[in-house]
Amino acid sequence: MAIRRIAVEEAFVTPEIVSQWQVVLASHDVEPGFAKMGETILAQTPANKPLDDRLLDIGAGRIAHMDSIGVDMQILSLTSPGVQVFDRPLAARLAAESNDALAAAVKAHPTRFAGLAAIAPQHPATAAREIERATQELGLCGVIINSHTKGQYLDAAKYRPIFETAEALDVPIYLHPREPAPSMVTPYLDYGLYFAGWGFAAETGLHAMRLIMSGTFDRFPKLRIVLGHMGEGLPFWLQRIDNRYLLEVKTGGVDKLPNLPSQYFLDNFVITTAGVTSMPALRLCLDVLGVERILFAADFPYEDDAEAVRFMDSAAVTEDERKQIYETNAQRVFKLKA
Repeated sequence: MAIRRIAVEEAFVTPEIVSQWQVVLASHDVEPGFAKMGETILAQTPANKPLDDRLLDIGAGRIAHMDSIGVDMQILSLTSPGVQVFDRPLAARLAAESNDALAAAVKAHPTRFAGLAAIAPQHPATAAREIERATQELGLCGVIINSHTKGQYLDAAKYRPIFETAEALDVPIYLHPREPAPSMVTPYLDYGLYFAGWGFAAETGLHAMRLIMSGTFDRFPKLRIVLGHMGEGLPFWLQRIDNRYLLEVKTGGVDKLPNLPSQYFLDNFVITTAGVTSMPALRLCLDVLGVERILFAADFPYEDDAEAVRFMDSAAVTEDERKQIYETNAQRVFKLKA
């Protein structure tokens, strides 16, 4: 069976965003989690230069690397935290410029790249217009939002224009991790817990739960959210989330929703394998969610994408399941050409 390997969470950045991050990191009021990022993976050091070079390359060098490991297409997205650490005017400008650069790369290599549009949630109306411009005019196939924006979450009413536009255009939103918000980050700052090993999933899983419990999907029933990293742990917890939710309803702790939390997850979320090469984790997600809700991702250049390909090539799944995870689910969710 011929299979086209499509990796759906693959990062890039523009030189100006890198430069502007350094300005924010040098300021007196930088978010604590972002400051920690500035000391490690975002530091401008010789050790980080190979990573930086790969993030900046959305041309021939990246395609040569894809060829070397057998990835047919990458869906590119602006790396975390994107423009969400900037003030509103700068964030909106840099988001639009990064989308222009990404669209140019996709146009130059349409069979190898697709792209997710960056937006500046700092101004929801402008963000909504950018979703429309980037998807309808530039041809990008979804939206990337790097979890919280200056400690605020998308369940707040002011962000509804973003969801209204995404739902109306049938555009998926990839809710990608970043370091925990200032309101929760302090215990994560020790032992590297703020980073991808724990803090990223805790932050993004919390964000997804806020969307579910706030009734966001009752207001926007056709909205589709993509979560990476095998669903940021939520597939493992769905039964207990439902169980404790029902107790909270009974005791008056939360308002009753029309559906169980797990049903919203099944109806409105899909997940990706980004950064996880564990057969038990994949098997749990297959059993809980079904193969139609799982997409392949490698999380390049932060993860070993060759390992991700080896894992998925040899995973204990049927060939039809492998093709769905690698190819057909991505084509459906992101409306990619076969």
